[in-house]
Parts: sequence; structure tokens; C-alpha cells
Amino acid sequence: MNARRYASLTAIASALFLTGCASVAPDGLRSDVQQQTQNSLPTGAQLSSFDKEQKEAARTQVADWLKAPVDADTAVRIALLNSPALQAQLADLAAQDAQRAQALTLFNPTLTLGRFTSGHEREIERQLSFSLVNVITLPWRSRWLGWQMEQATLTASQQVLITAAQTRRAWLRAVAAEQELKANEQMFEAAQLGAELARRMTSIGNFNKLDQARELSLQHEAAAQLSRARLAAHSEREQLAQLMGVWGPQADFQLPAQLPALPKAASDLRSGKDAEQTALRERLDLRALRRNLDETADHGVWAGVGAVFGDIGASYSRNTSTDRATGHDDITRGWEIDLPLPIFDWGGSASAGARANVQRSAAQLTATAIQARGEARTSWLRYRTAWDLAHQQQTEVLPLAKLVQDETVLRYNGMFASVWELLGQARKTTQAVVNATQAQRDFWLAEADLNLALMGTSPGGFTALSGAASAASSTDNH
Repeated sequence: MNARRYASLTAIASALFLTGCASVAPDGLRSDVQQQTQNSLPTGAQLSSFDKEQKEAARTQVADWLKAPVDADTAVRIALLNSPALQAQLADLAAQDAQRAQALTLFNPTLTLGRFTSGHEREIERQLSFSLVNVITLPWRSRWLGWQMEQATLTASQQVLITAAQTRRAWLRAVAAEQELKANEQMFEAAQLGAELARRMTSIGNFNKLDQARELSLQHEAAAQLSRARLAAHSEREQLAQLMGVWGPQADFQLPAQLPALPKAASDLRSGKDAEQTALRERLDLRALRRNLDETADHGVWAGVGAVFGDIGASYSRNTSTDRATGHDDITRGWEIDLPLPIFDWGGSASAGARANVQRSAAQLTATAIQARGEARTSWLRYRTAWDLAHQQQTEVLPLAKLVQDETVLRYNGMFASVWELLGQARKTTQAVVNATQAQRDFWLAEADLNLALMGTSPGGFTALSGAASAASSTDNH
């Protein structure tokens, strides 16, 4: 075997090997997404599967989880298994993987058959042709499509982290809303008691109508606030159920009575600069854009050449001519190569477009990196501020309100404080509990935003801290 034939066979074998590698991932690249996100998800969190047995096992597992009060990590696990929106995103990733495999499969050759006759001759033509460029560029296309699938996997991973963060936020808001509902029920009971006592004292002449009207006004205001709290608790619970993908009887799940306790210390990140460096190193959207820039730059090298020589074809012919009188056959064999001539298009426009695409990809990466830096610093500052405010509410404001409440009860028992002072202080103490709950909720929401900004992608619009100091009180200082 001479060297030329050996080289030809080697090239063909390489092309066939690369084509054979272009297979579709059995799990639709879910394992790759799982690997990209496992450090940012609760322990044991899994993505939904195509397999019927695994789907049935997932439904059983979700049903078991819903029998007990659903904590935040469990809510995230259920959403990752059950969310229809996330399942659609993962199915789209599997479809892209199938398209990649299809694009790396060599085009089927074309067989052309012809039969022509004349008065004394019959001719049969056979031609086998294929795209030569499709074979030559297979290694480069394999690399480009591999990079594209890496970008698609990172994009799907971002959606997984966004779904987890949205579910955690919804869980925090739902639990906090139920806590606030219970506090508002207590405030309404106190206002209702005050209004009834004012009515009775007015009826016997021990209370004037102005003071009675004030107590009735407090009752009506507390009733309105209680209605809003009921609506908020219902709405937040429905939002959580939608994100978890549960409905019908499953939507009657239970939630814990309290939010998680505050950590004793804030994050180990010492400054916004530490958060910024972590985001630049770990964020999935930046990694996807870096890979996009690599693919665009590498593809741009071939843009001009591909525009000029993108239609190179090769064909092999075997034609038979038969003399009808004598039956003698003349057989001709040969090959052809189709080469485009660069007369009008020298690839300049394609090269210019490729350079522009590289510049655009670089600009997008730079813009997203700047955005990531700012979001990391802002998220870290919100996180630290939220922890400070919540810690202040838990360790200073709330104990002080309870101390005032206890002292008021002692004075009431000693007949040094009126029942109205006691009821007024009870309303203030309950409002302090609401403010502390909101501050505690805001801290955990800020933590969810910080984790997403550092590891995943942009957390979107930042919600302003409610802050106990700026929360509107529904009671007056009666």
C-alpha cells in the first residue's frame, strides 16, 4: 500500500470516527446540568428524567415530601422534579443536542442514474457524488458544535439555578406571610376587644363618644389589615405551589410555622470585592459568554474561506455505452471535483461580518462582566444590611417591645395603668413581631439573591428592604 492511498484511507477513517462520535446523550445532557449546579442546590436535589420508571419514582418521592411540612430545601427539590417550565427548558436542551448530532453526521451521498438511447446506442450513467467540504471541515465543526452545546448546557444550568432561587424566595414569602397573618389576627382581636369594651363603657356613661369612635376606627383599620394579610398569605402560597408544580390535593401542603433562625454571623465574604471576584470566577452566564467568544473567534478564521470554497464537491462516475447492433459495451470510469471560482466573491464580506461578530461577542462579555461586578457588590451590601437590620430587630427591638409589654402588664395589675394602655401596648408589641418577621424574611431573600449573583446569573430587579424602621404601623399611640 503506497503512502498516498494510506493517507486517503486515514482521512476517511478519521471522518467516519468523528461521525460515529456524534451520538445523542441518552439523558438529554441532564447529567451535565446536574454537575454544573450541584454545588448550588440542596443535597439530594435531582432533575426530572425522560425515563418512565424514574418519573414514577419522582412522583412517589414528591408525594412523600408533601406529607410533612415543606421546608425551603424540600420545596426546591420538588420544583426541580416537578416544574413544567424547567422540564420544557431541559427538553429544549435535549433537542439542541440532537441537532448537534445531526449536524455532525456526514451528508448522505447522492446517486444519480441515467438511461439514454439513440438509434444505434444505449447509454447507462451512474454517478456517486458527495460534499467534500462536509468531510474536510468535520473536525472543526465538531469543535464548534461542542462549544455551542457547552453554552447551551450552561444556559440550562442558569435556568435551573433561577428556578431554585425563585422557589426559595416564594417559600420565604409564603412562610412570612402566614406568620404576619397570625400576628394580624392577634392585632384584630385586641382592637375588637377594645371596641367592645368602649361600647359597653359608653353605654353606662363611663366613656365619651369621641374615645369610642377612636376605638372603633382602630377596629376597622385592623380588620382591613387582616383582610390584606389573608389575601397576601393566599397569593404567596399559590405562587409557591405554581413554582413547585403541584395542584389539586397536593396544593394543600403544610408549611413550617416559623422562618429559619438568623445565622449567628453573616457570610464569610469579607467585602464586596470578595463577592466581585467570586462572581467573575463562578458565574455561569460569564462562562457561557466566554465560550461563545471562543467559538465565534475560531469560526471567524474560516468565514472568508468558507464563503469562497464552501461548495466543493466530488463525484465518481461509471458509464456504460452499448451498441444495439453488436451488443458491444464500452465502459468509462472517472471522477470529478466541483470547485467554485472566486471571481465575484472573494470572501471579504464574510470576513468582515465574522470580525464584527467577534467584536460583538467580546463587547457582550465585557458588558456582562461589568454587570456581574456591580450585582455582586450590591447583593453583598444588601445581604450585610439585611443581616444587620434583622439582627437588630431580633436582639434589641423585639426584646425591648416585650419588656415594655411585661412592664405594662405589671402596672395594669397594680392599677397604675389603664386597660387602654394595656391594649395599645399589645398592638405595638404585635406590630414589632411583624416588623421582625419582615426583617428576617428580607435577610433570607437577600441571601438567595447573593447566591444567585455569585454562582448563577443576574438576580434581576432587587426588591427594596422593607426594614422595620420604615414599616408602616397600623396602630396609633393610644
